[in-house]
Amino acid sequence: MLQQIIDRRLAGKNKSIGNRERFLRRHHNQVRDAVRRAVDNRGIRDMERGEDIHIPKKDISEPVFGHGTGGTREMVHPGNQEYVAGDRIERPKGGGGKGGGKGGGKGEASDSGESEDDFVFHLTKEEFMQIFFDDLALPRMTQTQLAETPEWKSHRAGFVSAGTPSNLSVIRSMRGAIGRRLAIGAGSRGELRELEEELERVLAEPVGVLRDARRDDLQLRITALKRRLARIPYLDPIDLRFRSRVRVAVPTTKAVMFCLMDVSGSMDEARKELSKRFFILLYLFLTRHYDKIDLVFIRHHTQAQEVSEEDFFHARETGGTVVSSALVLMDQIIKARYSPTEWNIYGAQASDGDNWHHDSGRCRELLTESLLPVCRYFAYVQVAEEEQNLWEEYSRLQQTHPAFAMRKVTQASQIYPVFRELFKKEGAAA
Repeated sequence: MLQQIIDRRLAGKNKSIGNRERFLRRHHNQVRDAVRRAVDNRGIRDMERGEDIHIPKKDISEPVFGHGTGGTREMVHPGNQEYVAGDRIERPKGGGGKGGGKGGGKGEASDSGESEDDFVFHLTKEEFMQIFFDDLALPRMTQTQLAETPEWKSHRAGFVSAGTPSNLSVIRSMRGAIGRRLAIGAGSRGELRELEEELERVLAEPVGVLRDARRDDLQLRITALKRRLARIPYLDPIDLRFRSRVRVAVPTTKAVMFCLMDVSGSMDEARKELSKRFFILLYLFLTRHYDKIDLVFIRHHTQAQEVSEEDFFHARETGGTVVSSALVLMDQIIKARYSPTEWNIYGAQASDGDNWHHDSGRCRELLTESLLPVCRYFAYVQVAEEEQNLWEEYSRLQQTHPAFAMRKVTQASQIYPVFRELFKKEGAAA
C-alpha cells in the first residue's frame, strides 16, 4: 500500500523549514555572534522573544568561480540596437560597475530601505533562546523524579466503539462500514450473480410455457435478493469508531529557584536592577531544563521574609543587614515545602556585600551544613566592587564546594558575561 507522509508543521509563506535549518547549521557562528550583539541592544525583560538578526554579507558569502582577465571572449547582449561587431564601447564613467553608477553596491547613499551590506534574518523566539543558551549547562544536572504526585499526560490508545462526537474517526468508521456490508452481503451477491446468469440462459431459449414459468420464478428471486441487499444499512451504529485517549502517569522534573536579595538602605535602585537582571536570566535558563519551576522570593535587611515578586523588587527598606536571616528562612521553607528528593533546588543571592561583621561566619556555616548539601547550585552575585567580610567568608566556600559559585557585577553590561561564566559547559571556553 502506498504511504504518504504529510508534514503539517507551520511554516510561513515562501519559507522552507529545511532550508532554514540548513542555514542555521552552516552559519551557526555568525548567527550566534549576531545574537550576542542583539542582547546588548535589548532589555532583559524582552529577552524571551524573537529577533531580526543582521549578518554582514561577507560572513555568509560562498566561493564562486569567475572569469580571469585577458583572453578573447564573445558576449551577446540582448536588446542591442546601437552596436555591431567590432565597435568599441567606452568604459562607464564614475566607476559604477554593474548596472552603472547608481545600481551597484557602492552607489550613492539612500535614506530608505535596508543596507545592502547586511543580510537580515528573523529568528523565532525558540530559535533565539536556543542559540542564546547554546553553550551553557546546569552544573550537577541530576533530574529528580516526582513520585508522590505524578504528572498526567494524554496519549492515544487506539479506537473504541463508544465516545463523544468530537472524537469520531470518520475514516475508521467508514472502513468498518464497508467491511460489514461486504461481509453481510457476500453470500447474497454471489447467489444474485448466479441467478442473473441463469436468467440470461433462460431468455436465450425458445419461447414456451415452461420457459416463461422459469423466467418469472428467476425474476422474483432476483428481486427478493436485491431487496435484501438494499436493506443492509450503509452506516450502522456498530460501525462507529472513536479515537481513544488515556491518561498516563509520567515522571516529571521540577525545580524551585530561591531568589535572595538584600534590601537594606545600602542597596539602591541601580543595584536592585542589576540583581533583577541576573535573576531573570537564571529563571529563563531553568525553564529550558525543567517542566515546572517554582519561584520563592526572600528579601532581608535585619529580618528576612518571603514576599511577592512586586514587593521583592520595588519595596523600600532602611536599616542594617543580617544576611543569615535570609539563609535561615530559605532552609525553613525547603524543609516545609520542597523535599530534596522531589525537587531540584537552586539558590541565587544578590547583595552589595555589606553585612553585620559577626554574622558572615554564621552565613558560611548555614550554607555548609544546611543549604549546599541539598542544592544543585547556589550562585552569589555581589553588585558592588568593595570586598567586605561576607565576600571573604564566601570565598572560603568556593574553594571546597563545587555547587557554590560567586562573582562580582557592577555594570549592566557585565550581567550576561558573568552569567555565562557561571553556567558554561564543562571544558568550554568562557
